[in-house]
Amino acid sequence: MNERNNQGVRVAINHVSKDFPVDNGRMNVLNDIDMEIKPGEFISIVGSSGCGKSTLLKILGGLQSPTEGEAYVGDRMVKSSSVEVGMIFQESRLFPWLTLEENIAFGIHKKMPKDVREQLIHEHIKMVGLEGFEKALPKQLSGGMQQRASIARTLINRPKVLLLDEPFGALDALTRITMQNEILKIWELEKTTMILVTHDIDEAVYLGDRVVVFSSRPGTIQKTIEVDMDRPRERNSQRFMELREKIYSEFFGEMSYNH
Repeated sequence: MNERNNQGVRVAINHVSKDFPVDNGRMNVLNDIDMEIKPGEFISIVGSSGCGKSTLLKILGGLQSPTEGEAYVGDRMVKSSSVEVGMIFQESRLFPWLTLEENIAFGIHKKMPKDVREQLIHEHIKMVGLEGFEKALPKQLSGGMQQRASIARTLINRPKVLLLDEPFGALDALTRITMQNEILKIWELEKTTMILVTHDIDEAVYLGDRVVVFSSRPGTIQKTIEVDMDRPRERNSQRFMELREKIYSEFFGEMSYNH
């Protein structure tokens, strides 16, 4: 990139709760979520299905409104979507009729000079290792390549915060590990604040500075665990195993995770 000053910003979640109407009543999905994420921090959120993890990301992305409380990205209260906040989903959500470079360029402001625009597209294609596939359609790309393209399309607006909603859940194990390392490279390069929702506890420990464990619905913060390991992290190290077991014990009580 031309400049490497894209420092992430602080994210504050102040007593956020979320209800949805069901039949003649209300379903409480999130209950009193209160946490602060430092600029450039990488947070992993784990929890059972239906505990409101993805709902929280949608609130931070301005796609849904909280029933109570508020969320801030930097000094801005989140009330709508913004280019400051990028979101990557489990499905790549590429436009099937556009080429790779057209998909990545989709979010760029149309008034940007053509040479600057082309340089920006090239840099992002290079960043995610897809040089040579500029003219390929999504159906000609593997699942991992499609997800890389989706990441490049999201990053081209230089978001200060990146929300990752199970982004590697549909990928095979080897591609998943490759993509985890790719997102770490981008995080180290861009210093973006990242918030990852995942069911994969190994992934949460490998990527996160902290792992936030949600209770079952309504989602509350059950435990926050500091990942006190240097990077790159060794998945088979004793400390990694200890942290993984600690998180499993939050889910299963006294049940020990059997290595």
